[in-house]
Amino acid sequence: MSEKVDADRIKEIYKLCKSHFGDLNFVGIKYHTKIGWMAKAQLGDDFENLTADGKTSSDALRNLRARVKKIIKRYNGV
Repeated sequence: MSEKVDADRIKEIYKLCKSHFGDLNFVGIKYHTKIGWMAKAQLGDDFENLTADGKTSSDALRNLRARVKKIIKRYNGV
């Protein structure tokens, strides 16, 4: 099995958000000079943006995925 790349992680987060939140504009990553790598999921009009940062782009995407999963778990627990 080949190693996961950031594109695979972005697709996985996109599918996860799309299946749970429905309307989704984009999932992406960019570098800020003061913060570092920022992963962002821009949800539809009803929700705010979800962001996570990390030392590397992969770390930021992992943190965003964990955050999304935590929100879904909390939502399903209610």
